[in-house]
Amino acid sequence: MDNKEEQKVVIIGGGFGGVSTALDLSKLNIANLKITLVSDKPHFEYHPALYRVVTGKSPLEVCIPLEEIFAGKKVEVVEDKISKIQLEDKVVIGQSGSKYKFNFLVLALGSETAYLAIPGLMEHSFGFKSISEAIRLKNHLHAVFAKCKTASKEEKVCLVHIIIVGAGTSGTELAGELALYTKTLAKNHDIDPTLVTIDLIEAAPQILPSLPSDIAKNIEKRLRFLGINIFVNRTLLKEEIREVYLKDMKMKTKTVIWTAGVAPNALLGRTRKFRTNQKGQVIVDEYLQAAGHTGVFVIGDGAAGKYSGMAQTAIADGKIAAANIGRLINGLPLIKNQPQKPIAAIPVGKSWAAVIIGKVRIYGTLGWVLRRLADLRFFASVLPLKKALLAFGSGKTLCESCPICLPESSMEQ
Repeated sequence: MDNKEEQKVVIIGGGFGGVSTALDLSKLNIANLKITLVSDKPHFEYHPALYRVVTGKSPLEVCIPLEEIFAGKKVEVVEDKISKIQLEDKVVIGQSGSKYKFNFLVLALGSETAYLAIPGLMEHSFGFKSISEAIRLKNHLHAVFAKCKTASKEEKVCLVHIIIVGAGTSGTELAGELALYTKTLAKNHDIDPTLVTIDLIEAAPQILPSLPSDIAKNIEKRLRFLGINIFVNRTLLKEEIREVYLKDMKMKTKTVIWTAGVAPNALLGRTRKFRTNQKGQVIVDEYLQAAGHTGVFVIGDGAAGKYSGMAQTAIADGKIAAANIGRLINGLPLIKNQPQKPIAAIPVGKSWAAVIIGKVRIYGTLGWVLRRLADLRFFASVLPLKKALLAFGSGKTLCESCPICLPESSMEQ
């Protein structure tokens, strides 16, 4: 390929995969290479710590401006939402009307909430895939606890009954964090803490169905110690304003948090030239190129890969995509993708986490320390060290005078 002509790389998505691709591409220092990252948000969201925002921690810990990540790097950041991909014309079109021409395309679109056609779920539940959803849930919790001041006992039981549907990593982490946080809320709103109920519901035979049973059992033991009720083999049938219906029971609540269903970004399915699997993920070759489309890479949640859906996978995919774009430009053989099993690090409540590295299992405070070090390692990989430390240390409470944000140290389990 003639390196004298400008080569345009367009990366769609400002999550783990997109950021990883852009950073690695910028390090290659290829002459006449224009890198454009298009994201529908001006910031990167660190989803592994999203549960901390719900319990009153600063959004600064999970929100990093893309301009900061790419400061001083040859990456153009554009805020736009892509609505159409025209592979034959080598152009993508944004909702703004802008057209982005490309020689190479990287689709790092992530996933979106799937409500699985369950009646009432979209209208009445709380999602948990973005900072805005986390803040909305936090504000809702504050509101329902405040309403208890004038409510009858029966109404209080309904108001402070929290149901989390989906016991994967997101639901499990959130349940552990809420176990402590709701005690703080109850105390500050003068509510009998024994009225507070948190139910974690999973359709599979065990929580964390993607993990070995011994790990799931240890985490379940921790959740039960924190006071979480666990229901497995339960499918949500429908949700109404004050009730949810499972296959064999119904529950009264004002708070249903849906963490059970995700699907690849719908834009991939609308691009007819892509071949997809039953989940809607794009079939990719061993180099992470969309099958039959040289120079078009699909990475992260949207790719039909062995470990798709994990942040570590998206980061690794981004590195492969960046390397292979460089090799295509320079006429070199491409690097095969060799997916590695991600390390699992699942925090469950204050100062406790389960970490699984191959056959090694680490539980408790040491696991929690390792998880926090993993968080810091990521921040340091995308920011200068000083800014990384600031982002890592931003998990302070938002305001000391607000009942929803008061310190939780007195409620430690």
